[in-house]
Amino acid sequence: MDMKLSTYARQQGISYKTAWRWYKAGMLDAYQTETGTVIVRDPQTAQPVTGRIALYARVSSLDQKEDLARQLARLKDYAAAKGYQVSKEVTEIASGLNDKRPKLEKLLADSSIGTIIVENPDRLTRFGAHYIVTLLEAQGRHVEMIFQTDTGDELVDDFVCVLTSMAARIYGRRQSKRRAEKIKQCVEHVMRDEEPEEC
Repeated sequence: MDMKLSTYARQQGISYKTAWRWYKAGMLDAYQTETGTVIVRDPQTAQPVTGRIALYARVSSLDQKEDLARQLARLKDYAAAKGYQVSKEVTEIASGLNDKRPKLEKLLADSSIGTIIVENPDRLTRFGAHYIVTLLEAQGRHVEMIFQTDTGDELVDDFVCVLTSMAARIYGRRQSKRRAEKIKQCVEHVMRDEEPEEC
């Protein structure tokens, strides 16, 4: 059943301000009526939480340690708002292109973990998040993502994935994220019909 944004916020255990920010960022399936009321369309039935719950946060480099702490804090807030009892918190500093991440591998191999909460698919892995989700679901486990996309625009997300991969091959993995981020900003400017600052 469709509901007002304020009702959605109460139901999710978040503030109206947070719900409004999610709506403005395009992270909710919602629309605004002529009178200005924001209506959230009926969300799909959430998957039941089974087993132990783990939080997984990841950043690409050491200079993003503060971002890692903020990301983990957001995951904790989300879990608390949902009333989840978190049994494990995993943080990792590694490229999303790196398929040898020991902490993530250990988390995925731990069958006692029924639900892994991540901020968005990119935090889990730059490519192939869908396959990880599918394999876990086959085991009766699942990944819960706070946001389904990184930017709120699926086309931009796909484009950034391709650019990141290409930049990693050309410039090396360490610099690829930075270069891809700059290209992403240029693409977003163009999509908003703005003049790019320096592309």
